[in-house]
Amino acid sequence: MNTKNILYILGTLVFFLGLTMLLPLSCSLYYGEGDAAAFLYSIAVALCIGALFYFLFKPVNGTIGLTHKEGFLIVATGWFLAALFGAFPYMFHGVLPHFSDAFFESISGFTTTGATVIPNIGDLPHGILLWRSLTQWLGGMGIIILSIAILPLLGVGGMQLYKAELPSPVKDKITPRIAETARTLWIVYIIISIVEFIMLLTGGMDVFNALCHSFTTMATGGFSTGDASIAQFHSAYIDGVITFFMLVAGINFTLHYSLIMGNFRAILSNSELRLYLGIILTAVIIITINLKQNAVYETGGYFRYASFQVVSIITTTGFTTANFDNWPSLSKMILLVLMFVGGSAGSTGGGIKCLRILLILKHSYQELYRLVHPHAVTAVKLGKRIVYPETMASIWGFFLLYLTMTIVASIILTLLGLDMMTAFSSVAATIGNVGPGFGAVNPSATYSEIPCLGKWVLSFCMLAGRLEIYTVIILLIPEFWKK
Repeated sequence: MNTKNILYILGTLVFFLGLTMLLPLSCSLYYGEGDAAAFLYSIAVALCIGALFYFLFKPVNGTIGLTHKEGFLIVATGWFLAALFGAFPYMFHGVLPHFSDAFFESISGFTTTGATVIPNIGDLPHGILLWRSLTQWLGGMGIIILSIAILPLLGVGGMQLYKAELPSPVKDKITPRIAETARTLWIVYIIISIVEFIMLLTGGMDVFNALCHSFTTMATGGFSTGDASIAQFHSAYIDGVITFFMLVAGINFTLHYSLIMGNFRAILSNSELRLYLGIILTAVIIITINLKQNAVYETGGYFRYASFQVVSIITTTGFTTANFDNWPSLSKMILLVLMFVGGSAGSTGGGIKCLRILLILKHSYQELYRLVHPHAVTAVKLGKRIVYPETMASIWGFFLLYLTMTIVASIILTLLGLDMMTAFSSVAATIGNVGPGFGAVNPSATYSEIPCLGKWVLSFCMLAGRLEIYTVIILLIPEFWKK
């Protein structure tokens, strides 16, 4: 691998990350709450180190060619560096002086997990609150995807990064050129974010809260500006708007592009979308009935609470309007399962993804069909396309790795003294990039009580889950480092 090219690209990424801190710095200066210095120091560090790597390792000859291995290494390392430099404002300001806590909060932001170690979030200065939301918005579409739109201008090809950043089972390239694809995705992402921002303003939110929650909704991130999350606004309208845009964010963004282009046939014929909406509808109906039967809320509103939490969990956003840890066992079990299901492939959501679930169900049915008809020649299809055995093997491998990581990480956390529900749900909530879980990490609590080693385990889960397992695990295989 060409180390100089890798360091040059990573340096460029760090430099641009430093530039993004100018927005929360401006917010800090406007409100004058004493956090501007933290951003000035953070920007200085990021720009200096980024510029140093850029000029030291800048290639002499034009375009850089990246190998498959280099693409994976750059993506995984790039996310780690984003979390590392993103932790500096928390440490410099003093809200999270310990590096483990600051890194946990930062990687939770960039991976759009939404798990927090900060109590009394409403007491934070506006600049820090905006930075938390901005990290999720950047991470939602992917810092690496943003880099794909920028790095070609510097002579860097992006296809290897795109493959590593979005290792979904079926690739959808909107435009022939990867840089154009990245720009198109960002344009769609920005347009939908602006629409939500306007609708939240219409509902009575102030500009700051509307901006922060637009950032974290479209990223399916879940960071809010108060401890009560969305419940702090006491508004059915705001609940409805955020529910709708969480639902939108959990859909493959190529379908949003198809909608903008007027290609309704692509939307109506998408089997993953039908499964995604079908799971949501079924879960909402069951939980609504379960909450009503148990008279959880005296004032009613069962459908409102059920629909919000179902969409929030399956899209792995993690916003809350109620402490679902107090819900009946059936409702909690459904939400726990939805943490694993996740949103659509090509969305900002985490989890296993509905597309993989759909193909696993199709493949399982095919195997049962073969038992009844041993001589039948069948194939797993997605729409009219045949899904080849190699793709199915990759999906099953991902599924096995996902479950194995969940079990191993849960065992480690129980060894650190956590009860089984807290350990398992915290791993499920972090590897699925959901945020809140059950037990000691329920929506009314934080992850601050997790032991230091446990926070690093969960940080690894967040990174692996955001990069869909393979991109991180492959770096641990000795063969990867052999020439």
